[in-house]
Amino acid sequence: MNIPFLDNWRRRPTTATDAWSDTEGVAELLAECELLRDRALRAGLVLADTPVSLEALDQLKPRWRDDPEELPWLANDAGLYLGTVIVRCVPGARWGPGPDGRPVVEMASGRRVDVVEVGREWAEAGSPELSQVYAEVAEN
Repeated sequence: MNIPFLDNWRRRPTTATDAWSDTEGVAELLAECELLRDRALRAGLVLADTPVSLEALDQLKPRWRDDPEELPWLANDAGLYLGTVIVRCVPGARWGPGPDGRPVVEMASGRRVDVVEVGREWAEAGSPELSQVYAEVAEN
């Protein structure tokens, strides 16, 4: 499969540590969130990687809960999108590897936010709201 940005990202690093040190490449890769962006667009919402778009996502009717095959993928995308907004809008925030290798957001304070878990909770139950998590993280 030829995915240019992914192929370029894969060629650069030689170790897992090197991969995470390519902060721009990691941010670009994790910002894709293709399924979430598609579902939002179908609902008339263009995701602009801003806190305002998180508020709009929180207001969407959760139709994805009706599809058990789509739910985990959309939940993962929701977490990655939340992380993307945090990394782009909160000074000092960056992507890093979590204990299980899953991406987390590392704050300048040293706090780590498991955005993928937050996305799962949001997609399954609607809480915590993505905009609420962003507001709490941005405060600290």
